[in-house]
Amino acid sequence: MRDDVIHNPARGRPLAADAADNGLMPEHPSDPARLLTPAQVGEMLQVTVDEVLALVLDGRLSGMRVGSPAQWRVTPDSVEAYLDDQAEEARRIALWRESNAASFPELWGRGAVRRPD
Repeated sequence: MRDDVIHNPARGRPLAADAADNGLMPEHPSDPARLLTPAQVGEMLQVTVDEVLALVLDGRLSGMRVGSPAQWRVTPDSVEAYLDDQAEEARRIALWRESNAASFPELWGRGAVRRPD
């Protein structure tokens, strides 16, 4: 038996060690190729399924309809990217609010500070 092939006794045939290389579905649910249901994404983001579908239709999450009857599935990478975008937006808003409350000398590092914390 070759080194890059493992035997799966449940299927009775050898499989390549990396499912992404041979086009087979991943064996383990923790693999990154696994798609998420809108309910799973909604639970992760603490929003409703309708809001998840709206994010998909808006293009903010990457999703597709699979199966028969077709059901929505969302890629985990797009959820991660969406969360990163939300964190970056929150960071920028916080910086903007902080800069609006600061005095110019305080921002430039010169002069007296109006509201020392």
